Amino acid sequence: MTSPRTRSLVTGSSRGIGAAVAQALAARGDRVAVHYGSNADAAREVLAGLPGDGHVLVSGDLADPAAVADLVAAAVEGLGGVDVLVNNAAAHDHLVVEDSDYDQWQASWQRVLSVNVLGTANVSWQVVRYLLDRPEGPEGGRLVTVGSRGAFRGEPQAMAYGASKAAVHSLTQSLALALGGHGIGVSAVAPGFVATDMATTLLAGPVGEGIRAQSPFGRVGEPPEIAAAIAFLTGPDALWCSGAVLDVNGASYLR
Repeated sequence: MTSPRTRSLVTGSSRGIGAAVAQALAARGDRVAVHYGSNADAAREVLAGLPGDGHVLVSGDLADPAAVADLVAAAVEGLGGVDVLVNNAAAHDHLVVEDSDYDQWQASWQRVLSVNVLGTANVSWQVVRYLLDRPEGPEGGRLVTVGSRGAFRGEPQAMAYGASKAAVHSLTQSLALALGGHGIGVSAVAPGFVATDMATTLLAGPVGEGIRAQSPFGRVGEPPEIAAAIAFLTGPDALWCSGAVLDVNGASYLR
């Protein structure tokens, strides 16, 4: 008798780290819900490239609580349930105090916190409530959130982003304490700089050499390297990592 396949929802999986996570989880046999906010074509391409079958596409703006409820419901319906949540979707800011006006500052913080903190909290709530209420019980559920090295070292050019990642690290540890008694493991990864599509121009520019030099390996991380850590944390052997925020930064920042 074969074991049932794990059902995993990965937010923000139309590109970058999220797409690599979807690929890694599907490669180990999971059925995956690929989530996107606005780039449907990229998400469909990710979905089409996943090994195995039974994968689904879900969409919704994480800044909208109603959309969050709908996308989790769609994942549960499409996969026949959810066992694993990977909170990857995030909004970024690139504002500094010196070069922004007050309206820009307010708008940036509102958007970033709405997606990165409230969106992450709302998706987590929806999935946890599903796990607690499902007939087979919640044991074996896993939540992993993608945080950031910037929560520890500071992000002078992306302050809202850095603050939001510190918040989700704290949320991770609070959920780990709250849910351990139910057999649900909750953890996070804190990547350093990663070579995603969004970083291509920056890495190719004058600051690219300095960014690569932050690590003794002389390079930045690759999405599959972050995905490998997440795949482990969502697996059956990682329960005792619950509450951990795992640095995945190539020794570019030590704490």
